[in-house]
Amino acid sequence: MSDSAPAYHWLDDDGPAFGGPGLEPRWTSSEKDAVCTAYAASSRVWFTLSHGILNEIYYPTIDRPQTRDMELLFTDGETFFHEEKRDFSYDFQYIDQAAPAVRVTASDLQGLYTVTKEFIADPHHPAVMMNVKITGEESVISRLKCYALLAPHLDVGGAGNSARSIDVSGKRCLLAWKDGVSLAMGADCGFTRSSCGYVGTSDGYQNLSREMAMTWQFGQALDGNIAVIGEIDIARCREFTVAIAFGEGHHAAIAQMMQSLATCYDLHRDRFIEQWHRAAPVDHLGPVSTDRGKLARVSHNILLTHEDKTYSGAFIASASIPWGASKGDSDLGGYHLVWTRDMIQTATSLLACGRNDVKMHAGRASTALRALVYLACTQQPDGSFAQNFWIDGTPYWSGIQLDEVAFPIMLAWHLWRHNSLGNFDIFPFVERAASFLVRYAPITQQERWEEAAGYSPSTLASVISGLVCAADIMRVRGSEELAEFLESYADWIESHLDEWTTTTEGVLHPDVKRHYMRIRPPAPGEPFHNDQIPVGCLQLANRGPDERSVFEAREVIDAGFLELVRYGVRRADDPLIVDSLKVVDRVLRINTPYGVTWRRYNHDGYGQKKDGCPYDGWGEGRAWPLLTGERAHYELAAGNPYKQYITAMERFSSTGGMLPEQVWDYSDLPSARMYLGRSAGSAQPLVWAHSEYLKLLCSALEGQVVDRISIVAERYAVPEGKRTFKNHVEIFQLSRPVSSIPAGYTLRIVDPNRFRVVYSMDNWATTLNAESHTVGHPGFVANLSVPQQQTGSLVFTLCWASQNEDRWLGRNIEVSIVPQPSSSGR
Repeated sequence: MSDSAPAYHWLDDDGPAFGGPGLEPRWTSSEKDAVCTAYAASSRVWFTLSHGILNEIYYPTIDRPQTRDMELLFTDGETFFHEEKRDFSYDFQYIDQAAPAVRVTASDLQGLYTVTKEFIADPHHPAVMMNVKITGEESVISRLKCYALLAPHLDVGGAGNSARSIDVSGKRCLLAWKDGVSLAMGADCGFTRSSCGYVGTSDGYQNLSREMAMTWQFGQALDGNIAVIGEIDIARCREFTVAIAFGEGHHAAIAQMMQSLATCYDLHRDRFIEQWHRAAPVDHLGPVSTDRGKLARVSHNILLTHEDKTYSGAFIASASIPWGASKGDSDLGGYHLVWTRDMIQTATSLLACGRNDVKMHAGRASTALRALVYLACTQQPDGSFAQNFWIDGTPYWSGIQLDEVAFPIMLAWHLWRHNSLGNFDIFPFVERAASFLVRYAPITQQERWEEAAGYSPSTLASVISGLVCAADIMRVRGSEELAEFLESYADWIESHLDEWTTTTEGVLHPDVKRHYMRIRPPAPGEPFHNDQIPVGCLQLANRGPDERSVFEAREVIDAGFLELVRYGVRRADDPLIVDSLKVVDRVLRINTPYGVTWRRYNHDGYGQKKDGCPYDGWGEGRAWPLLTGERAHYELAAGNPYKQYITAMERFSSTGGMLPEQVWDYSDLPSARMYLGRSAGSAQPLVWAHSEYLKLLCSALEGQVVDRISIVAERYAVPEGKRTFKNHVEIFQLSRPVSSIPAGYTLRIVDPNRFRVVYSMDNWATTLNAESHTVGHPGFVANLSVPQQQTGSLVFTLCWASQNEDRWLGRNIEVSIVPQPSSSGR
């Protein structure tokens, strides 16, 4: 059926709008007050609120925004014109503390009238409902005109949208469409007039703001950046409900809208709230919060609202587009994508919330299990995961981040240890992910800030932990050799951890020369080495056009090394951890009126510019509230006071309880609406920050860090001299060769394919051979033991057998034999 099929009663009115295709499309503010959806999976629609108005609506999955915003406009036809988001002051509240149903009470700045709006999703249909009540002086209300203005951005874009006015069962409505997605907007009282226009030229805002009256009534606006507007007769309807519904085609959208409007709004609202009361409460976290559990309840709902309803178990990073008001159609992804890292934080947070709530534990565990099963379905054949991806598993960015491969293993281990896997067999999933870690670790193409390659303390914390968890799972399944291999690989990384990730020539603190760095870049010959900059230097992303972007690794620090304590790789009182924190606090700590927080790393360019303008490829990285939570976890592990950090995170949240990704960390800049300690234009809410806060409360309740992995801590985070093992293995892969090995150690050669080693330790006076053997999915290994008193070099080459002829490496590899290192005490 075509868009103009005769079965529809189109309203031509004044004909087509002028001025197409309109201004270049833009999204809207990322500073959300709320993210909402119905609890029922049948209602496949999500919506956000900001500045008192409706923002993006997502349909049919949570990664597909279909609108820019919708607001009400008011005029008395003669003396004033009011736009909600600019000319009103508003009060925000949740109608019920257990449900994301929102009430916004707004008044014009002169106090002439009050508009009370309630927002919910239809509990059973893909429709957003806004109930409106208008009160005030009768002399004002009797002359007041109200208009609902909506900007469709269908199929994740503002360009190419079309709309027409339409009569449905005697009610004037508006219908928009693009690429098979249709949107219908109507009111229970019907619109008295409507118009479709192009943004910036013929849209209803241009008309009303200039004329204070609706003098345009265009029946259609096709193929452009459009806005539609409908007039409400306030003289007849002081209370009304607007519904915005979606469907795959016109009839579906129209039918969903009419079905929603056919039921009394109060009944919809009651059902919406009743459904949300089915979710497990987090009241048990209230006593360890400092706001009586307010942010805990909001955070828990935020995690739940960010799960998709078609692809069960898929959680996005944020229902927002950072700096959206300056972003157009080219920025398809925003943060409404799946990042494995963020998603695991969500899943482990929900799992932690259930650990102290026996009655509801099974429900929360099932949510975490859904996340794990979803990830198993998106795992790539080589065992990895895309850097981020759409809900349907389609990759968006393609970077290799080893922590995003390790984290799912850790989640699988947690669920396995809690006996919460149901019938899901995690063995193949874990084996493949662990094999990918073996193939690439210890060097990651990107660390958790997604910008730099090398040896990252935070990445290696997760890699070591993931490999130990995988070994534990393999051992119980009877794969002892694979378990020992993975465990020894983790031990090898851990034994070199401080060597690879620290500097002994620090320049950031006058009293601390040895400390962790943000990352050590790969050396020449290692994977992901950047030969365009000096050896040992980093090329920092997001730097301004006239700013220095190349720094020595020792000049840049972040607090990612705290992940070593979090998971149990290092003790909280480790002197290197303690000294590194001194550097972090000197360089990255920010004090605000709401509490202390930290920047990601020095010289960060991902954030609002110094003049308050939005990030547009460069800027200045601001402070991240989630890092306050990470520091609190460390202080708890160290036995130090940490309550002040709980309070800080609560105070960093917005009116609606949303935690921002970043907060402004300079003096107030009112001209740019930037205020010290308040949201700084990037994503809000950041689901990761809400997960961190919930886990912090769970950790406080338990008296220990809930992310701590017992088998990791028991292996590595033991008092000095109390370890029950010592690494005596050096691992060689063609992708990352080693140049030396201590006498008495074993050189373990690892390769995906079966091979033979031909080697000598006496300059080929004696030639030795060793056949590789399989250890399962990671591939094949051959162990070459170096005698305790051996000196000189170990020289070898490799040969791979094939059906036709052997394939030789074609060169010799020389590894120097050096004396054994003195014991580190670990």
